[in-house]
Amino acid sequence: MCGLVGIVAHSPVNQRIYDALTVLQHRGQDAAGIMTCDGEALYLRKDSGLVRDVFQQRHMLQLKGNVGIGHVRYPTAGCDAASEAQPFYVNAPYGIGLAHNGNLTNAAELAEALWRDERRHLNTSSDSEALLNILASELQRQGAAHLAPGDLFRALSNVYRRIRGGYAVVALIVGHGVVGFRDPHGIRPLVLGRRVTSRRTEWMLASESVALDLVGFELVRDVEPGEAVYIDTSGDLHAQRCAPLERHTPCVFEYVYFARPDSIIDNISVHKARMRMGERLAAKIRRLRPDNDIDVVIPIPDTSRTSAMQLALDLGLEYREGFVKNRYIGRTFIMPGQEERQKSVRSKLNAIPLEFRGRNVLLVDDSIVRGTTSAQIIELAREAGAAKVYFASAAPPVRYPNVYGIDMAASAELVAAGRTDEEVAAFIGADWLVYQDLEDLVGAVRHDKAKVQDFDTSCFSGEYVTGDVTPDYLAALETRRSDDAKARRRNDGGDSEHAERLKPRAVRAV
Repeated sequence: MCGLVGIVAHSPVNQRIYDALTVLQHRGQDAAGIMTCDGEALYLRKDSGLVRDVFQQRHMLQLKGNVGIGHVRYPTAGCDAASEAQPFYVNAPYGIGLAHNGNLTNAAELAEALWRDERRHLNTSSDSEALLNILASELQRQGAAHLAPGDLFRALSNVYRRIRGGYAVVALIVGHGVVGFRDPHGIRPLVLGRRVTSRRTEWMLASESVALDLVGFELVRDVEPGEAVYIDTSGDLHAQRCAPLERHTPCVFEYVYFARPDSIIDNISVHKARMRMGERLAAKIRRLRPDNDIDVVIPIPDTSRTSAMQLALDLGLEYREGFVKNRYIGRTFIMPGQEERQKSVRSKLNAIPLEFRGRNVLLVDDSIVRGTTSAQIIELAREAGAAKVYFASAAPPVRYPNVYGIDMAASAELVAAGRTDEEVAAFIGADWLVYQDLEDLVGAVRHDKAKVQDFDTSCFSGEYVTGDVTPDYLAALETRRSDDAKARRRNDGGDSEHAERLKPRAVRAV
């Protein structure tokens, strides 16, 4: 999962892109990058690490221009080296920088075809670099010295025909502007914002509406599935559907875990969706255990707070904050290795014994993926004096890999894969475990005012909406997602000290 930003303005965009990336940091803590354009010169700074660490004052001063894109990343399949931080750049045609959130399910075939048929060399194993070269190749076919909107949309129509998977993209085209587009199923999110000034209208693209809010842009709408939005350097907006609308199925895990609660995605409030998850889960607990002996409901911060609070309210139970979180530790789910995740839990959370001692506690979390984090949190609760520890997941059991841009573990590492609920409870050390039902999760996220009726639920159901995910593909993906493979790729990465100054036809490495 990654975070995207693109801005076309009438004043420097470096600070606004930086600020937007800081509020999208939850979408990726592995690497960050900003590319800006000042006339025909491109400026790029990217590296491994958090936004605040990658960009120092000396870098920001070099990121000149009124047009730019930004990216935060955590490592997905095959992409966790410093050299694979985004945006990526190719110098022809025009000069194009690209940032991508998602995963192309036919990336291997694309890379082979790019070399075999178009003699394009890829420097990394990233599907994002393959996507950039596909876009560059299709723009080259248009043969236009100056890129008109029609040329761009024709090129993107061909891009859509060639690529498969879940993706949202922002791209900077030198001397022309910024384009954003979204996969035909709308799996990955992308929103459009506007800011009207005395001089002209400014436009912004981002993964979540919260990024618009921070820098003073108004949410206009979501980029539609299969739609491309092009903002030229004059500030004019052009939009066109470039691929037939499939079944609009945004990723339901955005609402469960990834998105910030103050975001609105596909006209659905993440906060309200999580409240409804709590309501549905409370109803299930009441149905299964009408005479429960729960004394207190305690959330596992931060993502589960909304659901836990609503659950406690509906059950008439006491709600208490029982864990103190160290906010300077990253989210354990998106840490690149199991060892790092295990080390992180105790440094990340500390229990308040007064809330646990002698009580039957119900811990509420957004989901259970590998189970090791849940097991350590339950151990913390017992050490703090809990008499019994029950565990509730606002999401159903995660039994299948996610192939559309969430680096969800190989099936062998998913605690619910091949286990019953009772076996999972024993694995994590809970006295009782309750999962949300899938139908209830979908019902909680669905909203009358949103046009979305279905969601990508593949990690829960094993049903992949693009229809091209085979057992062989899943087996290859699991091999690349192993912790050992990630460690080897990280050891091969490098870093850079200064922002690069790029020209459309020449890259100066530093």
